[in-house]
Amino acid sequence: MIGVYPEQPPERDRWILARRGARNHLDPFKPHAFLVEEERAESGEIVSVATVFLTNRECPWRCLMCDLWKNTLSETVPVGAIPAQIDFALAELAKQRGASFQSGGPRGLPASRLERTRPPATGAQVGMAAATLNRKKRPPSPGPSPPGKGGARRSLPDLPRIAVPSPSLGSPPRQIKLYNSGSFFDRRAIPPEDYPAIADRVREFERVIVECHPALVGKSVLTFRDLLGVKDVNQAGPPNSQPNPDPSQEGNAAAALVDSLPSSRGVGRRFAVARAALISTDRAASHCQKLEVAMGLETAHPEVLEKLNKRMTLEQFRRAAEFLRDSGISLRVFVLVRPPFLGEHEAIYWTGRSLDFAFDCGATAVSLIPTRFGNGALEALAGRGEFSPSQLSSLEAALDYGIGLKRGRVFADLWDLEQFSACSACFGRRRERLRGMNFEQLFRPVVDCEICRRHKSGPAKSVTVR
Repeated sequence: MIGVYPEQPPERDRWILARRGARNHLDPFKPHAFLVEEERAESGEIVSVATVFLTNRECPWRCLMCDLWKNTLSETVPVGAIPAQIDFALAELAKQRGASFQSGGPRGLPASRLERTRPPATGAQVGMAAATLNRKKRPPSPGPSPPGKGGARRSLPDLPRIAVPSPSLGSPPRQIKLYNSGSFFDRRAIPPEDYPAIADRVREFERVIVECHPALVGKSVLTFRDLLGVKDVNQAGPPNSQPNPDPSQEGNAAAALVDSLPSSRGVGRRFAVARAALISTDRAASHCQKLEVAMGLETAHPEVLEKLNKRMTLEQFRRAAEFLRDSGISLRVFVLVRPPFLGEHEAIYWTGRSLDFAFDCGATAVSLIPTRFGNGALEALAGRGEFSPSQLSSLEAALDYGIGLKRGRVFADLWDLEQFSACSACFGRRRERLRGMNFEQLFRPVVDCEICRRHKSGPAKSVTVR
């Protein structure tokens, strides 16, 4: 007998945990996966992005739809483990890319940092996994523009059509994502003592993208932002000594953190070096756009959001987004396509509202993620008729709407996309359409499939988000 989903958060935690399977066995000194992908940057270029899936302690929240816990640990990793994971991933990626990428040491950096004036990369995604990816939130894949009346093709004048990357190694990574199956700024997941060492390894990338629950967006974000702005720990001036009572104007957050850190395992001297290298508020401001924080909005439907057990309100999300914006940090947002408790058409409507809300909060990119089975809890809800995976047409309609807003990049998550398709005859063309729209950020004509029309499972134009 499938139990009813509880009303109160503590009971929900127990209900969700009771339906879990086993975790995967992981090495705390190795990431559980890593890869290189291509993505459209804010500049409009297609850039190569190294994505490292860090191994660390599980997130403290028990979200109903999440399966990220499968690749987490029950204990906090030792100090030094996270930098070692980054070293491992970048070194392995360097081996697979040849001499065009340099890494492996404490300052593994893109060897191409002096070549960034050359044309953007044209390579497609190059998968380089250390383990099988088993995540609900995969690295966002690039997003389109909505059809006009009658399905006519519309173009975005400020986003010119570009060639869709074809499979190749492409250019060395210019950006890096550090995804940790939870919150980068959770002290029990990523030890703050490792911030200086992590920053050393990634600061030469043009953009550093991490993920975080809105409740943990605060001073530690500024600490890491400031460390990313340090260009040379041996030549940078002393930290800014001016008081900063307002955390949104913090320019020396890392100094306070370093002062409070214990000296253990030989890392005290490293903290002293980092403290001496901290930059002034003005200099930090000039580099803070290097950092991008991804937050899971999931849905703008207030009742459904509450039921997801994320323990976050829309107002809390808005405040966290405002903090990031005021601190000069870019925002990426994850939005679910058809979360539990919503029917297909209602879910499409609320995906549109979630896109609106995300951009109202200042998002520069939104990743649309179809809700998937795999964590036990969603299977239980499906048994009660309270959840069903999205149709491919819903993802298509949501992407069309989001790109048509022309408010920022919108990416459709294409991982394991075939499970949402009911027609093998047109699936390949529909996947390629979404992939092209991700890169171009332009609407492409809907794929017309006679089989889909016959079975009423077809084109995205049959559904409207508005």
